[in-house]
Amino acid sequence: MTTPWSRRAFLAAGSGTAVALGLGTTWPDPAPETSASRPAGSSAVSEEFAALRAKWRALVLGQGFSPATEPFRSRLAALGSTAGRHLAAMAPAAGSLWPDLSYADRERDTDHEAYGHSGNLNASYDRLNTLAQAYCQPGTGLTGDRRLRDALLTGLGHLHDDVYHAGRERYGNWYNWQIGAPQALLDVCVLLHDALPAARLAGFLAAVDHFVPDSAVARYAGSSTGANRVDLCRVLALRGVVGDSADKVALARDALSPVFPYRTSGDGLYADGSFLQHGSVPYTGTYGSVLLGGLGLLFALLAGSSWEVTDPNRQLVLDAVEDSWAPFLHNGLVMDGVAGRAVSRGRAKSKDVQQDDHLRGHQVLASIVLLGQGASAAENARWRGLVKGWMRRDRYSPPLADPFLSLPQLARLKSVQDDASVAALAEPAGHRMFPSMARLTHRRPGWAASLSMADRRIAYYETGDGENLRGWHTGAGMLYWWGGTSADDQYSDAFWPTVDPYRLPGTTVSRKALADGAGGDWGAPKPDVNWVGGATDGRRAAVGQYLKGLQSTLRAKKSWFFLDDAVVCLGAGITCTDPDAVETTVDNRNLGSGGTAPFTVDSTVSPTDRPWARTVTGARWAHIGGHGGYVFPGGATVRALCEDRRGSWRTVNRSGSTDVLTRTYTTLYVDHGTHPVDASYAYVLLPGATADGTRARAADAGWLGVLANTGRQQGVTVTSLGFTGVNFWFGGTVGTLTASGPCSVMISERADGTAVLAVSDPERGRTGLTVTWRRAVAAVTSAPATLAGSATGSALTLTFGDLTGTAGASQRIVVRLG
Repeated sequence: MTTPWSRRAFLAAGSGTAVALGLGTTWPDPAPETSASRPAGSSAVSEEFAALRAKWRALVLGQGFSPATEPFRSRLAALGSTAGRHLAAMAPAAGSLWPDLSYADRERDTDHEAYGHSGNLNASYDRLNTLAQAYCQPGTGLTGDRRLRDALLTGLGHLHDDVYHAGRERYGNWYNWQIGAPQALLDVCVLLHDALPAARLAGFLAAVDHFVPDSAVARYAGSSTGANRVDLCRVLALRGVVGDSADKVALARDALSPVFPYRTSGDGLYADGSFLQHGSVPYTGTYGSVLLGGLGLLFALLAGSSWEVTDPNRQLVLDAVEDSWAPFLHNGLVMDGVAGRAVSRGRAKSKDVQQDDHLRGHQVLASIVLLGQGASAAENARWRGLVKGWMRRDRYSPPLADPFLSLPQLARLKSVQDDASVAALAEPAGHRMFPSMARLTHRRPGWAASLSMADRRIAYYETGDGENLRGWHTGAGMLYWWGGTSADDQYSDAFWPTVDPYRLPGTTVSRKALADGAGGDWGAPKPDVNWVGGATDGRRAAVGQYLKGLQSTLRAKKSWFFLDDAVVCLGAGITCTDPDAVETTVDNRNLGSGGTAPFTVDSTVSPTDRPWARTVTGARWAHIGGHGGYVFPGGATVRALCEDRRGSWRTVNRSGSTDVLTRTYTTLYVDHGTHPVDASYAYVLLPGATADGTRARAADAGWLGVLANTGRQQGVTVTSLGFTGVNFWFGGTVGTLTASGPCSVMISERADGTAVLAVSDPERGRTGLTVTWRRAVAAVTSAPATLAGSATGSALTLTFGDLTGTAGASQRIVVRLG
């Protein structure tokens, strides 16, 4: 655990040396023999700014690692090689600093063109930052190299004089001018602070003031919200630290405060753990990661200083580590359902940038470790235990081998791995529902699942900047799951460029052809529906989605019941007038490049050679070896196929690589045909089940009772679990339950003679609701404030008051059975 900074220790670090910071690595002094002349400053404030620069230097270079040991030795050598190539290629000219990164003003650069010429300006500053890192880090082969330092000064001056200076009008994407370029520039200014001539430094700071004025954080709106606000505050804080401006640092600190409180609309954190960006896109795994990492850096930078972040609402962010981020982390990955358009960033054209769910997850793990330095001792200890567990279980992509983690991030994760006092913790178990972003996670021993839906507040998907061009149906009930003996690479291994985008697992879609980016950018396409959500007791759940297809006439009611070893999936009211087939994809498993897995339907094993396709009438069960099983109550006509699918990242992202990839998929789906009217389906997903276990579950006709599967109600009961779950689309009676209006209800009867009922208002519009359970109940022992009244005896009647303020959250009632 990092010792909190006392003010004396903080000021003592003003020399900027590793010894002053208490680091395990001795850093070279970057200052030349003749430092730039500056006005003398001996005040405590000047010393404090020097201490802040030293602290930021430690944060961006890393600390506590040995450059002579792995993985740091190789990474430092690679950093030196990269910097050497950039140094050799640098050729200042009008409109560019490197020939391949022209930032000349072009009319085709739009306000959202991230990869246009303004993006190359950003990339140019990033390269300078790489050069500065190689200059300051040990073991790069360029450590303290005077030629490199001079080239850095030349490059900084060229970009300033040619494009990034006060008075210049920006073009292209605002992000490059207000966040990307100034963050990299200010990092370099910290690393080379004593080598920068005063006049040059003043010009750099004037440029930042021009492009990122104080007014950028005057209102919590537009592009100054959520993760973007944190990034802007980082720019303002560093501008103050580099320029000895107390006002700028104070502004940055104060401008963070709107980020902390829970939101009821727009960008940021919600009380139920949701995180939104761009107003309607679940973004815990990417923008949320940026917010988490940015706050971790700023909390650490300002701790112990005159500008420490003391807003009591900062605790809400600390609480969100386990409320918002941990539920979406699984064995080192962060689930794609909260990654927005970033799922399409698998491999960029340059091939030196890559993302997948594991690589995104590693960023979050490192940010949690950093944020722990500003948390309580108990929080920090628990988070480190969670991180160690996630790291150990990441078989597919070990975090310490992640080439895209920065050296400071690697050092933080290595410190957790090597800390013998930290015990690795298991995955957080249970069910978590996030009504404010139409997402959920379900965790049981050995497997995990996540569901993505859409409603009038939450987009079907997000496209923008030419990214995620075919994510159309991810909000149509995509059910992600991990389990079995297969590695956690199901959605990591080139899934998005090779999967059939009309056959995403769990979805019901029309195969009507959609254009790339259909529906509009930045989360614009949203269905005109309210009933999306469900009820949970924290262990099991009943969940429903009223589905309207994207640019389609498709309508359907979909329900999922999340249990101990299974997910029961129902669909009804499936109606569509499109001239195209409608399909429900039971599953679509990525077997990898040339991969195989035995596929069995009703004990008949399909051929190992591919491709193959089968239609099975009256199928009772199916199984994919190494993955899991599927049971079809009452039998079903299902189609199965195994095929090699080809694609490139360019097909889903205009900045992606054109390299052609091939992956093998086993797909299981229900074909509802064209023009279906009130079609339906029912199946049970058994993650990680063996073929024998799947066969046995299918043979146990009494395990599952389907109480209703219509466009008015859907419900099931599992007597052995004491579970009943019903989604009332219009109220009514199902089994032993009656509801006066639309709602979701689930019941878990327990062995101790009690039962838990969870009731929710997914539509968020009930000003009153009555639920009756025809079961003998002796007493209500626990109830929320929304319960206006109850009656017990031979039946239980629950009368709720106004539920509009619950935001779709489950109302949990505990009763003692009669």
